[in-house]
Amino acid sequence: MNKKFLLFVVALCTTITTAASAANRSGIVTLDVDLSAQDAAKETKLWVPYPVSDRHQMVGDIKVSGDFASSGVYTAKANGAPILYAQWPAGVKSRKLSFSFSVDRQEIRQTNLPTKEPAWNRADYAEYLKPTSLGPIDGEVKKLADSITEGKHTVLAKARAIYDWCCSNMYRDPGTVGCGKGDVCTLLQKPGGKCTDISSVYIALCRASGVPARELFGVRLGKKPAEDITTYQHCWAEFFLPGYGWVTADPADVRKAMLVEKLELSDPKAKEYREYFWGGIDPYRVVLASGRDVVLNPPQAGAPLNTFGYPYAEVGGAVIDFYQPKSFVYRYSFKEK
Repeated sequence: MNKKFLLFVVALCTTITTAASAANRSGIVTLDVDLSAQDAAKETKLWVPYPVSDRHQMVGDIKVSGDFASSGVYTAKANGAPILYAQWPAGVKSRKLSFSFSVDRQEIRQTNLPTKEPAWNRADYAEYLKPTSLGPIDGEVKKLADSITEGKHTVLAKARAIYDWCCSNMYRDPGTVGCGKGDVCTLLQKPGGKCTDISSVYIALCRASGVPARELFGVRLGKKPAEDITTYQHCWAEFFLPGYGWVTADPADVRKAMLVEKLELSDPKAKEYREYFWGGIDPYRVVLASGRDVVLNPPQAGAPLNTFGYPYAEVGGAVIDFYQPKSFVYRYSFKEK
């Protein structure tokens, strides 16, 4: 097989695909939410990540329906993330919402990244250099970051060294709930988790090294003509490269591919995955949200959200666990165009 063929991970099964495969994925994503099983005597509020177009994805044909009393699209105050909000008053039994959109998602291939670093103002990227509640950038995190990047003097060199460290030292733990919490200090003690965990360690180490970095939260697009993608949530990372822009890095998908295919670090396939997901990701995903410690709009009664990659709801001011499908019923589905 030609070694120049591209590799990518899709849905729940990681497979190797040639460069002859389509470099984009198009279809309709639909989210159906049913909160009717909750206490009908209390007010119900729902917040849903709202995707928008960017240079790698085109979002359109947006449709929202349901039996809610009111709804709207708002933006989070801190980072401007769009949010679909719906509200049902106390006393109504049925509480349903359907939200669909079309998406044309492009594969990302960022190669030949510039090694010469121009002057840049770190204050312009302060939001992506600060700690989060579960991602400190001092103490043990800073010590580890300094050891990984010792002798590295550019953003690109530091970001790559941290990426290689995560690929070599972290691992995918299939027993992790959802995408993981991304508790960096805990993960440095036991470096196993899922995509949010691995991405969170990458971001914290980057920020501790002075490299602006951020997570993106989304859902994988199905590979079949029609598919249930409810459990296909995924998180990956980007770092800012001065003179170039945001660069993709997905060490979590490297470790997922290694787990699925039972690859050792020295296996040539593992090395190919590592090179692909440095500056590259497959088109089988759509960005839904970004940011940590999120205060929604309208504000939620509960604490700031660690992440906003899943629908979020409150009934009578109490948070409903989105990991409990019997009470918080929702379904993401995909249908190709």
